[in-house]
Amino acid sequence: MKKTSQFLILSLIAFVSLISGTAYTNASEKPNYVITTDATYPPFDFQDKNNQYTGIDQEILKTIAKREGFTYTLKPMSFNAATQSVSSDQADGVIAGMSITDERKAVYDFGTPYYRSGIGWAVKKGSNIKALKDLKGKTVALKTGTSGADYALSIQKEYGFKVTYFNDSDTLYNDVINDNAQATFGDLPVIQYAVKNGTKLKVMNPKAPIQAGWYGFAVKKGQNAKLLASFNHGFAEIKKDGTYDKIVAKYLGASAATFTGSKKDNSTVMGILNANRNAFLQGLWQTVILTVFAIVLASIWGILLGVMGVSQLPWIRAISTTIIYLFRGLPLMVLAFFIYIGLPGVIGTKIPAFTAGLLTLILNEGAYTAAFVRGGFEAVDRGQMEAARSLGLPYSKSMRRVIMPQGLKIMIPSFINQFIITLKDTSILSAIGILELTQTGSLIVSRNSQGFRVWAIVAVIYLIVITLLTWLSNWVEKRTRA
Repeated sequence: MKKTSQFLILSLIAFVSLISGTAYTNASEKPNYVITTDATYPPFDFQDKNNQYTGIDQEILKTIAKREGFTYTLKPMSFNAATQSVSSDQADGVIAGMSITDERKAVYDFGTPYYRSGIGWAVKKGSNIKALKDLKGKTVALKTGTSGADYALSIQKEYGFKVTYFNDSDTLYNDVINDNAQATFGDLPVIQYAVKNGTKLKVMNPKAPIQAGWYGFAVKKGQNAKLLASFNHGFAEIKKDGTYDKIVAKYLGASAATFTGSKKDNSTVMGILNANRNAFLQGLWQTVILTVFAIVLASIWGILLGVMGVSQLPWIRAISTTIIYLFRGLPLMVLAFFIYIGLPGVIGTKIPAFTAGLLTLILNEGAYTAAFVRGGFEAVDRGQMEAARSLGLPYSKSMRRVIMPQGLKIMIPSFINQFIITLKDTSILSAIGILELTQTGSLIVSRNSQGFRVWAIVAVIYLIVITLLTWLSNWVEKRTRA
């Protein structure tokens, strides 16, 4: 039974991978390593004005890979997802300004420590907070999984502040700027870089980092020893010949504008739009592709489940009801993490992020589709079935020729609404590293700190696409009812 279940799951994943055009291969067949990162962590990991991933971490990795003769595929995602991808065998290594701690050493093998950092804390410019004691009763914003968050928690009782968490730095900084939180703790060079880039914060300890620690490149414990050895050997070489020092000086010594574009590019909506046109178009295209495939496949899956829900056989109805209940009850992000990070450990194979995202949408949106499909069939007057049966039609033919055509017409408005919901739900998949429109916005904001303008652009793009989708759906509805 277990082998049969695994075969069915693998078959479904392989089918979706084939449909989506995503390569479905075993990790051992890949010619390069998969490396994850948090690309919203300048100056260590971010996108530059040319939409290339750069920063201290990325230049170190790129230089080592070139010298050591290996290639890699970079997967940007949230920090927690990046580390969990490695621990669940979805990726081979992670480089993301990751502090080396005893807890992490139990899960990961770290390479040679490559950067010694320290913790800084910052408040809004003009704030009357002057010392840690002034944080009593205040709220401190923290980024999940960082050494800054660990340190803040270690002194929370002493100074009596509350904490709130965020997955990306820009949202965290804006929470402080907007006075929802009154301070933040984080890696000192990261906060200083944000301030240099125009973020309206004041660093309270610019020359006195707290509790200095080391960053490290990590792989899953006991695995990828060859990759780790290559990193260590390459790092020793770039440290020896001075390349490492040049990389660090390049990012910590230069103005943020060097990598994010001119002030004019970042000061207006049109400037941001023009400077990031290709990035927005690529993100939009990924969103559209996800939406189209998800709508088609989720509709097929939902109609099948809906038909099963009105079957004459109780056990078939029970299966339909259980599946609908299960996948409607799971939050979309939880389902995405389960498929992308949890499931590979059960079935013993990697699932590409696009495939995992598409499966998530199919299962979740299909369950909602199934619910209103079943309701649409049940909304058809019972007399229609009785009349069909009285004419000698069997149940299956009565459903196919009489009930279904009427039920589908009733469902058209619900289908249109579900299509729009599917489009918006693609934004949640940025959490597992799919570079759709929302993730594109996050990467742009991380380098130019223009959250309001960038998210206004993203919102308008979504509204335009949703409007076009609504017009198309209404046209189809009118043609169907004609």
